[in-house]
Formats: sequence, structure tokens, C-alpha cells
Amino acid sequence: MQHSEQRQPHIPLVAGISDPVLEGLSNGWQADEATAFNDGTLLEADVIIIGTGAGGGTTAEILSKAGLKVLMLEEGPLKSSNDFRMDERQAYHDLYQESAGRMSKDGAMSILQGRCVGGTTVINWTSSFRTPEPTLEYWHNEFAVQGFSPAEMAPWFETMEQRLSVAPWQVEPNANNSVLARGATQLGIDWHVIPRNVSGCWNLGYCGTGCPTNAKQSMLVTTIPEALNHQSQLVYSARAERLIIEGKKVLGVEITALNKDYQPSGKTLIARAPHIVMACGAINGPALLLRSQAPDPERRIGKRTFFHPTTFSFAEFSDYIDPYYGAPQSIYSDHFQWQEVSGKAGYKLEVPPLHPALTSVLLLGHGHHHFEDISKLPHLHAIIALLRDGFHADSEGGSIELADDGSPIIDYAINDYLWDGVRRSWLTMAEIQFAAGAKAVRPSHVDAGWYRTIDEARHAINQLEFRSNAFTAGSAHCMGGLAMGEDKKQCLVDSQGKYHYLDNLYVFDGSVFPTSIGANPQLSIYALACKQANTLLQTLGKA
Repeated sequence: MQHSEQRQPHIPLVAGISDPVLEGLSNGWQADEATAFNDGTLLEADVIIIGTGAGGGTTAEILSKAGLKVLMLEEGPLKSSNDFRMDERQAYHDLYQESAGRMSKDGAMSILQGRCVGGTTVINWTSSFRTPEPTLEYWHNEFAVQGFSPAEMAPWFETMEQRLSVAPWQVEPNANNSVLARGATQLGIDWHVIPRNVSGCWNLGYCGTGCPTNAKQSMLVTTIPEALNHQSQLVYSARAERLIIEGKKVLGVEITALNKDYQPSGKTLIARAPHIVMACGAINGPALLLRSQAPDPERRIGKRTFFHPTTFSFAEFSDYIDPYYGAPQSIYSDHFQWQEVSGKAGYKLEVPPLHPALTSVLLLGHGHHHFEDISKLPHLHAIIALLRDGFHADSEGGSIELADDGSPIIDYAINDYLWDGVRRSWLTMAEIQFAAGAKAVRPSHVDAGWYRTIDEARHAINQLEFRSNAFTAGSAHCMGGLAMGEDKKQCLVDSQGKYHYLDNLYVFDGSVFPTSIGANPQLSIYALACKQANTLLQTLGKA
């Protein structure tokens, strides 16, 4: 291996905060950029884990502490609190897939997804929910998923909640989240406090740009350091290009080493292990299997991909909201989520932080009108509605395809079924915002204006035209594409996470969800990976 340049520390944003990544590197962690190796280098381990987010990080800690030599592969860079500047432009470039510009095929849905060591756990807003019981029951009934009943999952949720300090937020919600609580209370809509995976949180509000105080208990500061302390190896800026498959076995992984601009450097590495765990997500995971021409007799790879299509409603208040400060998400409502399990699309209500760059995109519009809107940012508020997709015959989700260069294409169309949910969610959010004292409300549709009364809003929302790219639909929740279950007609992975058609390939991440889950998915992935990794240890005789 060639010696890479020593990672140069920046001046920390917050004085006195130790950086566990820099400390670990100085103490001899096996953690290197892929370009530090010679072209053609062979890496070997007991288990290869592709991806270092919620699934990969959790799995790495469990397997390495059991004595297995684990090799973690990560497409993104290694960044840490020493690099986190609460700067949107830098964070989107360094920490997000496609610089936070990943979109669906038709451009109608933007997708925020992590691409760094620690994955999306580094840049999410810390909301941590157990998988709702109706979801687990639906998986059992419709997909023959075994071992995932609420009672069977409870100990795994509890284990990961303790490991990652998950608890309801004890601090008073910021003004942004208080709007949801206040308006819902006025209307008799139930709401609750969000559990967050934080320890010693400074309440800064810029969770989406990486936590500069290491309060967020992401994989970057918890499971990955623990795995590296147990003789694991991390190779980052390393794209898993394809699985090397022979018969019913995966022999290894072909890796493209990426340069400082995250482009192919010209170097290729090979990693080999008797067991392979994919934890590279609901977009990159199916793409990897498609590039690898993995066995798929029912042609299910990349099918039933779900995103919780998310709608936005903005409101202007006379008082200061300062929606960029304080815990990003601390209040939620499931009042409209489970009224019908398999009927009309339900939706979960939450509040997003409104940072300048992100908000300028979400607000839609252009020219002086857009300038006027963004100028009101200190007085703006938003509610989001996460539509629960995958529980109805008209909600089959999307699919993952390959571009000519092998990169993933997300084909996900908003259809009439989902549009009905979009419109109902706008009506609900407008009612809550006006009940909380908003002076004007605007749904995120290009034809929408600022409505001054709820009657005006109701009339106008019902007249808004359903057409592609006319309204904001976002997502930060990528699920499905490699459905889990015992029904091989629908599912690619069994209930223990093993790929049905390959003897030594496992998938431990949100891509195995047969539907969306109806809640922010990180805790569901943590618990799933914890359960599956421990089952794998039993299979390998290491438990």
C-alpha cells in the first residue's frame, strides 16, 4: 500500500470538542482512502460490509466484537466533527449523494441521502421511531415475513435505543415545531414528542450539515469507531462496482477507487471474503446487484422502491420563528397516518428546519417574488407530510434502473392515488397553521399563492392542477427495492436477510422493507441490522 497524505485537521468549529475520528486515526485505525492502495490490490476479510450507514455501521460493530475480521467499504469520504462547519454548501457537497441533487427520473422528486462514512445517519435530523405495529403486521400478512412481530422486535429496538441514547426530546420545542403542537391542539389533533438519538445535544439546529459537537449518535461516532477499535478495516472513497459471482457464491467485490473529486481515479481494487453484507441502501443496493447481473428469476431487483413522498406547506407569522435554530424535529402527529391501513394514503406530520439554501429550493418560484419570499425567512414556518406508500394496489412504489454508465436511475411517478394524499395533506397542514396563528399559508405548488384565510386556502388547494413537476415532492427516506419475505414471487431476501438466490450474500438495510414503514426509518434499520447480524453470528457459529 502506498502511504496517503496525512489528513489535515481544520480548526474545530466548537472549541474543546474532541474528534473521535482524528483520535482513532492517530491511534492506528486501519482506515484509508481507496486511492492509497496500488491498482489491483487484493483486500481480504472474514466479512465484507458494503456501506457504513445505519445497517452497515450496526452490523460492523456486532460482527467485529464477536472476533470476525470485518472490512467496511464506503463510497463517500471520511469526514468528522473537525470538518463540520454548519455550512450548507460545503455539507451538501461533502456529505450527500450527488451534492444533495439526487432526483427521480422525471425530476419531480428530490432525494436527500447521505454519502460519507456513517451514511445518512451523519446528516439526518435525529428522529428515531420504532417500526409501527400496523407495518410489521402487514409485512407478515402480505409478504410472509417471519420473526418481525412487534413482540419479537421489541428487544432489538430496546437494545439499539440504549446503544444510541434514543429518548424523547426533553427540551422545549423551538418556535418552528411549536406551531405544529399549538395548531394541532387548537383543532383537537393528537401530537407527541419525537425521540432523538442524541447525547448532550447543544440544540444548534444544523443537524443536516453534520454535528460539530458529536452529540448526534450517528454511526460515525458510535459503532464505526467501536468496530475499528476491534481490528476492523475501513476503506472509503471506494465504490462497490460489482459483486464477483460464481454459481451460487459471491467470491468478492470489485471496487473503483474514487479521487478527491469523487470521480474514478483509474485504480481498481478487489476485496474477498466468505461472507458479504450489503448495506448500501435502497438505491445503490439494487443498482449494485443489477450491475453484477445477480440471479433474479422473478425480475424483482429494484422493484417496489418507496420514499415516503413528502409534501410541504409554508406559513408566514408576525412573530419570529427563526426556523433554522433549535432541534430540527421535536414534534410529530400520526393522527392522519393509520386511519386506513390499506385505503387512502395516510401521512405523518412533522416539521423541517428551514435553512437558507434548502428553503430557497423548496419555496419554488423565481425572480422578485422568490426574493420577497426568502426575505421573510425569519418569520417562515413549514410542516411536512410524509405519505405512507406501498400499502395499496395503486401504490406499488417505483423502480431502480441503470444508466449507461451503471449509475442508478430512480423511476418513481406520483400517480392519482398519491396526488389525493398530497392534496389532503395540504388541506390538513393549512388548517393547523392557521389555527396556530399564521397570517398567510402557501402549499408547495408553483401555481399556489399566499392564502390569507382557511376558506381561501381550501378553495384554492382543491383547484390546484395535478401535473408533473408542478409541486414539491421530496424524500429523505429511501426504502425497498430488495423486498424481504418468504414469498419468492415478491421477495428477494429471506426473513434472516439472506439473498434467496446466493448462499453467502446478506442484505441488512432499509432496502429490504417490503413497503415504506410510515415513520422515519433509521431506528427500524438499526433494530433490523442488530437482529440480523446476531442471527448471522449464530449461523457462523460465533454467537
